[in-house]
Amino acid sequence: MDFHHLEAFLAVADELHFGRAAQRLHIAQPPLSRMIQQLERDLGAQLFDRTTRTVRLTNAGEALLEPARQALDGLRSARRAVEFAGRGETGRVRMGFAGPSSHTLVGSLGRIVRERYPGIELVLRSTTFGEQALRAVLDHELDLAIVRVEDTPPSIARRVVAEEHYVLVVPEGHRLADRKIASMKDCADEDFIALPSEPGSRVRDAFIQAAHDAGYGPDIVQTAPDTWTAMALVAAGVGISFSVDAAVAYFAQPGVRIVPLREGRAPVFSFLIWRRDDSNPALREVIRASEDALPTPPSRRPRDPVSSPA
Repeated sequence: MDFHHLEAFLAVADELHFGRAAQRLHIAQPPLSRMIQQLERDLGAQLFDRTTRTVRLTNAGEALLEPARQALDGLRSARRAVEFAGRGETGRVRMGFAGPSSHTLVGSLGRIVRERYPGIELVLRSTTFGEQALRAVLDHELDLAIVRVEDTPPSIARRVVAEEHYVLVVPEGHRLADRKIASMKDCADEDFIALPSEPGSRVRDAFIQAAHDAGYGPDIVQTAPDTWTAMALVAAGVGISFSVDAAVAYFAQPGVRIVPLREGRAPVFSFLIWRRDDSNPALREVIRASEDALPTPPSRRPRDPVSSPA
């Protein structure tokens, strides 16, 4: 018994006429009759009562109707699943990102992927900072990531998806709160709230470097696992924090002010990265969708290559 035998049986059962069933299947009548006979031999039961004038289902034929339809539906579903997976319309893509600074980007991509490819599952992993995310992509733990990294190995493809600027987050009433722009030199005596040193936040590294360039080592009085927590601590008066505008732009956190930094005038960039040799068709379609969801900013650095989808 195979797909064609069941298809032939159902055609005859629906038409109750071998000639019309053969036309429906686009085959000649003798091969159709042979398929029905083979199926009857295989099942050890007569499925049709045939005369020169009529064709009727036997009790065995009636019993086979529903299982045959279910079996064919299952086979068709299996074929469609394989076809959709091969075209990248179904599948699973694991994506990492750092946190609040990437939420808008992740939301935009998730919406378009859901609209275009409802069969693709986008598995999201937050609090995945730059170097950690890069290693996870290289080690096949992630398929895709949004990161701030300066350099990537040749095996990694990347595209700029966001331009950001460094800012200070200070409590309301702080001496810098009403400044139109501040400098890290103004903060030498401040208590700082910073992201943890591990697993390697690019923002923390930039903060430490900016303080050293200003001539001092920052006094970090508290670490915070993410920007949400850091802002809550700032509002409570624990200290001030160094961040990026994308991370704080959509927070309705009372008690804090965002102050542009002179050191943040030069933009920093977030990249979408993936393995060049990744053959996952679903990833290919997500990368294509990202070109609409996360367009490269016009000010993208000309020297940075735009990699084609995998």
